Amino acid sequence: MEKKEFELPKIEILTEEETTIGLESRVILYNDDWHTFDEVILQLIKATNCPYESARGYAFEVHVKGKAIVFNGEMSNCLKVSSILEEIALNTQIIT
Repeated sequence: MEKKEFELPKIEILTEEETTIGLESRVILYNDDWHTFDEVILQLIKATNCPYESARGYAFEVHVKGKAIVFNGEMSNCLKVSSILEEIALNTQIIT
């Protein structure tokens, strides 16, 4: 019985390339008349993992100025932060 050798086809694995151009995205949090300072502070800590003092500062800036940039980073991280803030119906916007 004769042995035949088979050549396996070459498999090329394509990976998704990152298409960032080095610009950070930002999450803006807007003021509203529905949430307490404590609710906003706790949600900021949950979303950004920042210290209490930073979250309190962001909440105060939002209250006084009407909005504040509360997070800088890659778009994927900004989307996560924004979605966590929006869990309690906070108003956010992501800018690049």
